[in-house]
Amino acid sequence: MPKPSKRSPASSKRTTGRSLLPVGPRPSRAIIRGAMPWALQGALDRHGLGPVAGVDEAGRGACAGPLVVAACMLRPGDASRLPELTDSKLLTAAARDRVYDRVIHRAVAYSVVVVPSAEVDVRGIHVTNIEGMRRAVTQLDVSPGYVLIDGFRVPGLPAPSLSVLKGDRVAACVAAASVLAKVTRDRIMAELHTEHPQYGFDVHKGYTTGGHGEALTRHGPCAAHRWSYTNVAVAAEEHGLQPPHPVLLTAAALQAKPAPAVDNQEALFDVPTG
Repeated sequence: MPKPSKRSPASSKRTTGRSLLPVGPRPSRAIIRGAMPWALQGALDRHGLGPVAGVDEAGRGACAGPLVVAACMLRPGDASRLPELTDSKLLTAAARDRVYDRVIHRAVAYSVVVVPSAEVDVRGIHVTNIEGMRRAVTQLDVSPGYVLIDGFRVPGLPAPSLSVLKGDRVAACVAAASVLAKVTRDRIMAELHTEHPQYGFDVHKGYTTGGHGEALTRHGPCAAHRWSYTNVAVAAEEHGLQPPHPVLLTAAALQAKPAPAVDNQEALFDVPTG
């Protein structure tokens, strides 16, 4: 696996006019503006840091359904073969399906990790998101030389990495990962709709919309919901429902109603054991 080139130490200096400006360490979160979708990973490849993997998730902000994380490596110079590729949120459902099929066909390697809502409830969304990204990278059939992550740092990856704000609009491999994650999750939510049609999962995909909120108020949550989320916890309490799995409530949910401590977990419910 190619090794990244050595960086100058933080204490080194460079000359700019008459001033000597210290070169500080790279920030943990990089902001890259104005780059074409293939430029960043192309630069990494040209400097011997490839293959470059992009990582993104879908469903972090939903209150029902799984968190889905994907990692993807694209062929350098494949831009003409993926003309529609962009941030999955900017594509129509039909376009996402087309790009999904094309990415699956053209990718050097890809992986998709589905984290069930029960795991989100036990460990919390941020922890499961970070762990899901690690899993997605380590499950790639080809070891990456560098990893680009949408949004924030992920420690413990098997290769050097860089977090990129709006990465799914900056790096093609991150955009590809966002499409893989989004399409996979949307298809799962469509299947959940057949099991629980009263919630409209096929429309809002588990996100907190007005219609979803009304369905929660009317019916209470089902097994597909994230019972640790405030709106779900409150709806469950109103319907006298208990979660089907252990739950670690968010701080907001704990503030919504006093909660007892159960087996070292703060819970609004009696937490199932065994």
